[in-house]
Amino acid sequence: MEKKKFYVTTPIYYPSAKPHLGHAYCSTLADVVARGKRLRGYEVYFLTGLDEHGEKIQENAAAKGVSPQEFVDGVAEIFLKLWKALRLSNDDFIRTTQERHVKTVQAIFHKFIEDGDVYLGSYKGWYCVHEESYWTETQVGPEHLCPDCGRPVEQKSEEAYFFNCGKYVDSLLKYYDANPKFITPVGRKTEMINNFIKPGLNDLCVTRTTFDWGVPVLEKEGHVVYVWLDALTNYISALGYGQEDHSLFDKFWGEDSEIVHIVGADITRFHTIYWPMFLEALGLRKPDRVFVHGLLMMKDGKMSKSKGNVVYVEPLIERYGVDAVRYFLTREIVFGMDGTFTPEQFVERINNDLANDFGNLLNRTLGMLGKYYGGTVSARYEEAYDALDKELLNKAKATVKEYEILNDDLKVTESYAAVMDLVSSANKYIQDKAPWALAKDETKKKELSNAMNILCSIIFLAGTLLSPVLVDKAPELFDQLGLKEEERTYEKAISLESLEGTLTHKGNLLFPRLETEKEIAFIKDLMAGPKEKAAA
Repeated sequence: MEKKKFYVTTPIYYPSAKPHLGHAYCSTLADVVARGKRLRGYEVYFLTGLDEHGEKIQENAAAKGVSPQEFVDGVAEIFLKLWKALRLSNDDFIRTTQERHVKTVQAIFHKFIEDGDVYLGSYKGWYCVHEESYWTETQVGPEHLCPDCGRPVEQKSEEAYFFNCGKYVDSLLKYYDANPKFITPVGRKTEMINNFIKPGLNDLCVTRTTFDWGVPVLEKEGHVVYVWLDALTNYISALGYGQEDHSLFDKFWGEDSEIVHIVGADITRFHTIYWPMFLEALGLRKPDRVFVHGLLMMKDGKMSKSKGNVVYVEPLIERYGVDAVRYFLTREIVFGMDGTFTPEQFVERINNDLANDFGNLLNRTLGMLGKYYGGTVSARYEEAYDALDKELLNKAKATVKEYEILNDDLKVTESYAAVMDLVSSANKYIQDKAPWALAKDETKKKELSNAMNILCSIIFLAGTLLSPVLVDKAPELFDQLGLKEEERTYEKAISLESLEGTLTHKGNLLFPRLETEKEIAFIKDLMAGPKEKAAA
């Protein structure tokens, strides 16, 4: 049977500065989605990368006295180092300065000219360098501020090519209606229609002449391709569209592949209005989903260097481990909604979920197994199941179904909440079952044996379902359970079959409990930044 195909992408990040926790959030969740699909047998392609062209990059490079290419090369190294630290499993890292991408963009632009989808004109409007966006007089208001970032805009006029959006508006709206989950959450679709389409969608400016750091337009000297036409194309250039080897494109952009773009709210318009239009102009299928994640907020608003509230990821990983950071990002902030990072929430989430519930379940179970059975998983006697045994096993089966349904709908946070609910149920099962009391009663040998066996199967299942998040600790858990590499499969875990005869190896605590006040103070110190620390 052929594997199901799944293509998931992050936005390509703008390498204007060092990445922080906000960048890590989107990529980590995309990685969790990709790993979750692979776990269940899908053939997955996971893409991330950098959007390296544009006026802002050229200005930043000039300010540092280096070429734009040298500037982006340096930032790319920092991103790649962080992605490695976060244990991202991406299959490719696309950079828009790569020759494979540049040639694809130029070929697409040529086709657009040939087909009459772009035309030469002149543009006058209010331009935001930071967002690489033009705005109308109405949108910038009397104070002439960018609607996206609030920075001052400047009026510019230049010769430019335009993409004929009017040609595709009706079919785009029909696609929205026929595919209600194309834009998720649904409120984003309403926003796109009411704010951009209904008022009258202008044709999109797709070239610039006032700077030269971009993909050159071969048909017109002095023009470079506007950053958004350039950037959006990465999703197909990385797969080999229009290139000699297009096997990946045929496989993962085919009709039998599920295509999901995960993006931030600030770039929804480009991904849900212009990108589908570009694809239609190329005669290509549209993605199945554009999933808009929320913002990772601080108490004083959006994370930004200018506010001095940036949290960098590396010190958190070094102190707490990559799994704690990945788990917090997955579990604390509902995927698709804005969320808040505070030191208190971080420490509380790690202590409550990972130390008290998950780690403690493994530690208690293997401790009792060692005491009563010398560490070997005991037998299972189905004829001796009581109501508590049946209830926990039924809960486990229901959790697997819920986990798959929620993950398939990209309700990632809810899917892992369901697994942690099963972990809590297993801890309650221990309290209700009281194996320490059963061990003292000679007539309860089968009941004790069942309890220990069932708990090991539940821990194996929970560890497997959590493995897309807990990339370091899940294998450690399987080691302690005594499972061989070939036994660590999704199919075996969800079968809840008996692990009788397996020799366990109780090790260190998976997640030692954090000292609350000490760790909150440590994270607050990280957030203060060097200036504030020096002043203190």
